Amino acid sequence: TTDVAEAKRLVDICLDAGITMFDTAITYSAGMAEEILGQAIAGRRDKVIISTKGTGRIGPGPNDVGSSRHYLTRAVESSLRRLGTDFIDLYQIHHYDALTPAEEVLRTLDDLVRAGKIRYVGCSNFSGWALMKALALSEKYGLPRYVAHQAYYSLVGRDYEPELMPLGL
Repeated sequence: TTDVAEAKRLVDICLDAGITMFDTAITYSAGMAEEILGQAIAGRRDKVIISTKGTGRIGPGPNDVGSSRHYLTRAVESSLRRLGTDFIDLYQIHHYDALTPAEEVLRTLDDLVRAGKIRYVGCSNFSGWALMKALALSEKYGLPRYVAHQAYYSLVGRDYEPELMPLGL
C-alpha cells in the first residue's frame, strides 16, 4: 500500500541513517514493490545497493516459475525495467528449484553477470545440502558463487543453526 511519495520518504530516512541496501523480489506485490522502489531511488542509484529475487510464480504458464534459463533471463530483464536501472547489485534465487539442474541455474547467472546485468548472486530459503551443491558446482566449473544466503532465523525458528550456520563459517 506504500505509494511512491511515501517510499521516497522512507528511502530518505534510510539513507540519512546510513542504510543503503534495499531488498525486494519479483513476486512482492506482483512486481509493484520493484517498480515503486525504482521510482523512489531515481536519481540516486549510485547511493544504494539493490537486491532482488526471482524464482517465484509470475504468471500461469509453465515457464512463469522456477530457475530455468528461460525464466531467469526474463525475470532479470523485467526486474531491471521495473527498477529503472541497468544492473542489479545482488540477484538472489528466492527458492530452490528441484526441477532445474543447479548447473543450468549457475550458468544462466554467469551469463547475466558477464552481460553486466547483475553483479553478485545469492540465494534465499535454500537447505544446507542445496547450497553446498551449488557452491561445489561453482568451484568445479568456475561459475559465480552465491555470496549471500537470506534465510529465516529467529528465536522461534532456529532451523538455520544445524546446517546453514556452520556452512557460512
